[in-house]
Order: sequence, then structure tokens, then C-alpha cells
Amino acid sequence: MHMKSDNHRTVVVAMSGGVDSSVTAALLKEEGYDVIGITMKTYEFDEVGGNVANETSCCGLGAMNDARAAAARIGVPHYVVDFRETFAKEVIDNFVEEYLRGRTPNPCIICNRTIKWGELLRKAEALGADFLATGHYARVRFDETRKRYVVSKAVHQAKDQSYALWALSQAALSRTMFPLGELDKQKVRELARKYGLRNAEKDESFEICFVADNDYERFLKERVPGLGARVAEGAIVRNGTVVGKHAGYPFYTIGQRRGLGAHGRPMYVTSVDQTTNTVHIGPEEDLLRTGLLARGVNLIGRGELVEGMEVQAKIRYKDEPTPATVYPNGDGSIRVVFGEPKRAITPGQSVVFYDGEDLIGGAVIDGVSA
Repeated sequence: MHMKSDNHRTVVVAMSGGVDSSVTAALLKEEGYDVIGITMKTYEFDEVGGNVANETSCCGLGAMNDARAAAARIGVPHYVVDFRETFAKEVIDNFVEEYLRGRTPNPCIICNRTIKWGELLRKAEALGADFLATGHYARVRFDETRKRYVVSKAVHQAKDQSYALWALSQAALSRTMFPLGELDKQKVRELARKYGLRNAEKDESFEICFVADNDYERFLKERVPGLGARVAEGAIVRNGTVVGKHAGYPFYTIGQRRGLGAHGRPMYVTSVDQTTNTVHIGPEEDLLRTGLLARGVNLIGRGELVEGMEVQAKIRYKDEPTPATVYPNGDGSIRVVFGEPKRAITPGQSVVFYDGEDLIGGAVIDGVSA
């Protein structure tokens, strides 16, 4: 495969077939790096119930062809690597298990840690590459004062993707480049047109890649034979009283309004109990909570967790950071108390901490607290 030049530093670019990763590769090539484009094959469409005709998400055949065409246009080598086995075990199986626990997972965060900055980074190192670059809208730098690599929000705040990067290690960040961190989407598309990339106007994909039709219920039923019959006809409960039936607890998430029936006023899922196949509902004000418990803490921007640490916290990708205080519980978990109530705190999602523009770290939400 690619042999590293003595006069250039080599960068592996994770090329998904989208405009962001394609421009990332072009920018680095223009800056004089030896660029290797790699597209990850993480699943078979027929294995996850997708429609081959709509195979447009990352990792699908269409995406691979777009990545290959972009690499050819830029003039860099391109390879496809097979991570299907690891992806199924680390990402898809976890996704299914979390829903079966009545939780709502964020597979992109797990994929970033175990696949992109796990399997792909090891592949990059095996190729003799100095860095791994992606099309994420974020920034990374070495902070001399803290003696740590620090992730910061993208300049284009509307596209900032730092939320999904909280689980990365210092070792991974030391080999990471985010060339789009200073750019906005309009500029990226302008650059794509300048470089003559055929995906310059390609639509963005917002669904989870291995559930391309966004139908989680279909996906779960196909992955877990007999699931529909096993969880059907559970109780919908409000204030301790059964007020209806639902289609199965794994198909509901906190904050959901659809599929709950008519109750005289808008009702929302407030909690899910997998042990009794029960979905609890209430009015929107019942979704407001001032505290949560979380586990699996990773302080990417700090060396240690300080008692009563003041942060700005987000509980989902599109959430606005708001003041919060973090307290260690002594067992590896943390308690987070918000200055103002947060809506629909959801177990399985991530709570992510910031200090201004800088990412401090994050953890996986385990439940709400008083």
C-alpha cells in the first residue's frame, strides 16, 4: 500500500463519501501532506434491513463510490477497510442492548471511540501515518498550561460536532486533525466546487447510518426475532393509573409524544420501565428535571474531577449548554445539578461539559436525580 515519504507527513483521512470528508482530504493534500483516503465498511445493508435503492448513508455502496471518486479527483490513494465484525459487536449490539434496557443510546459516540479512533486509528498507524483526520466540525490543540490536548467547539457553532467527541483519549487526540474546525458549511461547499468534487452539493445525512430509513422499531424487530410479540401490549401509566396500551417499551423514548393515544391534552413519555414493560407518561412539565446521574466519565480536557466543578452542560447534540455543577459519587459515577431544569433527560444519551469553547468531558446518562 502507501509508503511514507521521508519529506512529508502522512495523514489518513476517514472518507465517508460526503462533502466534508472529501474537502478535508483536498485541503490536506493542498497543504503538502501525503494523504491516504480510507472508507470504512461497517455493515451490509441487507443485514440491517436497509433498502439498497436508498443506500445513500455513510458506509453504503453509494458512499464508497463517492469517496473513491473524490479521492481520484484529488489525486490521493483510496482504500476500503472492513470493520463489519467490530462495528457489529461494539456499536450495533450495544444499540440493541440499550433499547432493550429501556434506554436511548447514541451510537455515534461509541463509533467515534471504538471504530474511528480505535480500529481506524490503528490502521492509520499500521500504514505509518502521522495523523488521522476527519470532516468533523471541531478544533483540537495542545494546551501548554494544562499539558493536555483539548477539543474546542467549531467556529461555525451551528455545525459544531464536539458533543460527539467527549469519549476520545489523549493518545487519540495527539494524532488527530480537524481541518474544517475554522470553516462554515457554505465555505466547505465552495471549496468542493473549486476542487471539482462531484459531491459538492450532496445532501447531508442525519439518520443513524445503519438505520437508514430511521425506523428503529423495524430495525429492532429484525435484529431480535420475536421481540414484537414479547413486548407488545404493555401498559401506559399516568400517575400510577393504567390509561392505555403501547406497542412495546423499546419503541419509546423519553420526550416522545407519538403513539400514546388521546388523553385530553398533549402527553409525553416521562420514563420507560423495561422490567414491567411499562411506559410512563405525563404533561410536558413532567419532563423537566434539575439533576441526573451518569457513568463512564471521561474528562478529556481536565486531569481530574473536582468536587463541585462548575461547567456548562448539554444533554443532547442540539441542546444549548447551560450552567451546571458536577459532583463525584465516589463509585465512578457522577451527579450533575443544573441551574435551570432540563427537558427530557434521557438515560443512554450523553451529558457533555464545556468551559466556554473548550470541551471538558462527558459521561453516559444513567437516570434522573432529585
